[in-house]
Amino acid sequence: MHRIGFFVCRGHDALDLGGPLSAFNQVAAAAGRTPYELHVISASGGAVTGNAGLSIETKASARRTFDTVVFVGGDIDPMRTPENIAAAKKLGARAGRVASVCTGAFLLAETGLLDGLRATTHWRYAALLQSRFPGTRVEGDSIYIVDGRVWTSAGIASGVDLALGMIERDVGAEIARAVSRLLVVPYRRPGGQSQFSAMSQMEPDSDRIRIALNFAREHLAEALPVERLAEAASLSVRQFGRAFRRETGETPAKAVERLRVEAAKLRLQDGGEPIEQIALAVGFIDPERMRRAFIKLHGHPPQAIRRESRLNRAR
Repeated sequence: MHRIGFFVCRGHDALDLGGPLSAFNQVAAAAGRTPYELHVISASGGAVTGNAGLSIETKASARRTFDTVVFVGGDIDPMRTPENIAAAKKLGARAGRVASVCTGAFLLAETGLLDGLRATTHWRYAALLQSRFPGTRVEGDSIYIVDGRVWTSAGIASGVDLALGMIERDVGAEIARAVSRLLVVPYRRPGGQSQFSAMSQMEPDSDRIRIALNFAREHLAEALPVERLAEAASLSVRQFGRAFRRETGETPAKAVERLRVEAAKLRLQDGGEPIEQIALAVGFIDPERMRRAFIKLHGHPPQAIRRESRLNRAR
């Protein structure tokens, strides 16, 4: 029996706990057996109140050993008490696998277990995690990351993706897919997938700019000069350029480049399509142009995305 402990602190987020807990709990229905023993734990035990005002009963973590420990996210400051850090260090030292959901990465980092490793957290807190723990390589654009025995996931619902990844490794892809169907969630977003799309990052206010962005996304393989986008938005080039920058914070050319990089990244993760073919399919003139765009936006070339995706599938 694989014992999993979900460590919560005052101010924990209910979905950071409930998402992965539900995923592991559904394995029994999907597999016809119960491979997991699930426990909700805290440093002192007893009722622990979350950030929505709801309390959950926990068992004290002292002298307990788990195969997997998941540090649940929520309000950051209440996690950082000496009692919580001491309990987390003991749990992490004894567990074969440790993980965090969302801001639970801050408590995991306090134990020293993220030193020298790659990790992620909610995009909103990635810069803060990096500044507080410079020895960790924080990648705020990933859904979840696996580095050795340490798993970290992004915000809120990505804890389900992390749990499905663990279930796949523990009991196989077929059961993990069955669990995803029971949860009515996609199976499963790749760990390296962006936490949010380029379209959602730009968030234009007006319908005209949204229409232009949708037009660009649907015609990425074609030339997309500003004149064509302005025409799609039914604006003059001058009006369109001003409105686009005001509503998105960047030029149309930069926005199109980001959409192309996002589309290329998904294709790189999904299979073995040649990089040269992907570059042309998403509208880059040549692979070198795509390489420069990837380095500018992600800090590494397309080949690195493909290597990471292959490593994640092999694990």
